[in-house]
Amino acid sequence: MPETNLPKDFESQMLELLGQAEFEQFKEAINKPSRTSIRLNSAKTFSTSWPKSPIPWTRNGFFLDERPSFTLDPAIHAGAYYVQEASSMFIEHILNSVEIPKGIYLDLAAAPGGKSTLLSSYLGDEGMLVANEVIQSRAQILKENIIKWGLGNSIVTNNDPEHFDPLEGFFDLVLVDAPCSGEGMFRKDPQAREEWSIDNVQLCSARQKRIMDQAGALVKADGYLVYSTCTFNEQENEDMIRFMTEEFSYEPVRISLDADWNIKETEVEAEGKTYYGYRFFPHLVEGEGFFITVLKRSEEAYIQEPKRIKDFKHPFLKEVFNRESSDLDEELGFDGIGKYYTLNDSYFRISKDWNLHFQKISHHLSLKYFGVEIGKKQKNDWIPNHEWALSILPKKDFPSHELTEAESIEFLRKNDLELPDLPLGWVLITYRNLPLGWIKNLGNRVNNYYPKEWRIRM
Repeated sequence: MPETNLPKDFESQMLELLGQAEFEQFKEAINKPSRTSIRLNSAKTFSTSWPKSPIPWTRNGFFLDERPSFTLDPAIHAGAYYVQEASSMFIEHILNSVEIPKGIYLDLAAAPGGKSTLLSSYLGDEGMLVANEVIQSRAQILKENIIKWGLGNSIVTNNDPEHFDPLEGFFDLVLVDAPCSGEGMFRKDPQAREEWSIDNVQLCSARQKRIMDQAGALVKADGYLVYSTCTFNEQENEDMIRFMTEEFSYEPVRISLDADWNIKETEVEAEGKTYYGYRFFPHLVEGEGFFITVLKRSEEAYIQEPKRIKDFKHPFLKEVFNRESSDLDEELGFDGIGKYYTLNDSYFRISKDWNLHFQKISHHLSLKYFGVEIGKKQKNDWIPNHEWALSILPKKDFPSHELTEAESIEFLRKNDLELPDLPLGWVLITYRNLPLGWIKNLGNRVNNYYPKEWRIRM
């Protein structure tokens, strides 16, 4: 990587933070190439043959010895893994070491979906995640990644933080990966160096305060707030802890660390208590620059439990009542705890356990996707959706056909396939036993139902 100069004000800031000797190590590190890392989807059976080494603070994360062409790997399109920066996977260690209770979670600034898919995996079938993104085009990318991950425990929304006002005290955990000045990306993205300025740091800090002023109220009593940035300066990190503890009643949470990880713990004195942050420097850890803190809402704070709605009314969604929902689950070979809604005659399935939470959310937020879209029903036959194919839900009444890697890439390009001896009708296409999507054999031709907007163009 060609070395580019660091902004003078940034150098002064880092010298103050690190001291001269360590700053020289830092400068050397950010001009070396980044390591590629992935996180496997534990709900999908897949093992990669790429040379790799484990990331120490996560069970499913690995550094790769070299970067493959992910676009041309069918497994990534099947949601078998996610390409995620190693430092941000520390969230998994936080969840497991604190043993944060599973429930209703919110990822407030979620695109493209790395942290949301991590939260989705942690929750499994014991919780529900609201993955929100304010920018519409990025919300579309988030939706695609949530669908590929396939756990069916997430709601994708497209809202500004202030739209969450009616959901005060509603969430067991709120994660805010705040938009920031991006100092931690100076190695990966040299252009970030050109765009950095003290003014931009102050602008980001003011924006973060506006977001956190909303986010802080959304956590219920005894719930958790996780705040992170990919930047180093105190203004966007430690100062934000001070701001949050002045505005809201939050208790400190200290995370256990292994000394070999070289993650730097920082202490913040605020409101008569010691709070903790965790900073990742690229000259000390295998990962990019990152900061994270965890706060616990005081037990006196507000708790909002969703109330049962006698007649659910929504401008677009229609509720499928419990008896019919149970019948659908039985017909489809699911686990019997599904609750269904229809949108444009297409059936969506969520967990019955979180139905009241879903109804409350659907009245206040702009839904982009939720649960698993199963498809449309014509008499006794299903027209299955791509989302069902990628989900971990069973597809019991459909035959499947395994493709080679080359055939899979053609399928993902939405090209026509010549596949002899296929059964007639809908067929689930798989690669290494991972579902990729549907084809329909009409006898005289085979139609490829891979979504047009997702097709590989390489």
